[in-house]
Amino acid sequence: MNTTTQTLANLYDRLIAYTRHIDGLASLLLRLILGPVLIAAGWEKITGENWFGSMLDSFPFPFNVLPPEVSWFLASITEFAGGIALLLGLGTRLIAVPLAITMFVAAWAVHLDNGWPAIAPSSPPAVCIAETKANQASNVFERYIKCYNLNERTIEASERLARARSILREHGNFGYLNGSGPLVKLNSGIEFAAIYLAMLIALIVIGGGRYLSLDYYLGLWVRRAARNRA
Repeated sequence: MNTTTQTLANLYDRLIAYTRHIDGLASLLLRLILGPVLIAAGWEKITGENWFGSMLDSFPFPFNVLPPEVSWFLASITEFAGGIALLLGLGTRLIAVPLAITMFVAAWAVHLDNGWPAIAPSSPPAVCIAETKANQASNVFERYIKCYNLNERTIEASERLARARSILREHGNFGYLNGSGPLVKLNSGIEFAAIYLAMLIALIVIGGGRYLSLDYYLGLWVRRAARNRA
């Protein structure tokens, strides 16, 4: 290895060593995003303001093996208490496991049939609509590129959105209603649940992080106590 290559390698190793001191920042950002969302979702379930309770009887197997009251209690407490724990960085890896399971159940049992998008697309491409000329003239690759996140339900939601906009244009002040951003329709796809699941899996791997979590300081205390006993 020549001198220049060795120097670059040393600089790279030194940079990586420095960045390890801020590796807890990634965990903190994930926790700051997930914590409030989970706390709010858990509280809505606890206070009965969430749709979750009305969906329990329709959960597919194996998510319906527990009595609905038990499923409701576990989901509510896990999200509410788990969200608080994530904000504090307390037991991050441990609490992220049941939270990830909760997100997976939500994605599979509640949102999967609605496809990927959480928000219905405003105007799906014609190639994605069956029996149209554009669809019949397209190939598999083109349909995948333009329609990978669409299905019949998302297209139907888009049609309902178009109808709502038409009514508002005719009978409402559409310019005012559409002024701060285009009107959208909730599609309730798996998008948010899948993103939160991925974030929770990341927290299972990286934990609470250095310096910015209670886990870090509890770990220091445990190791110090172990050394003192030795």
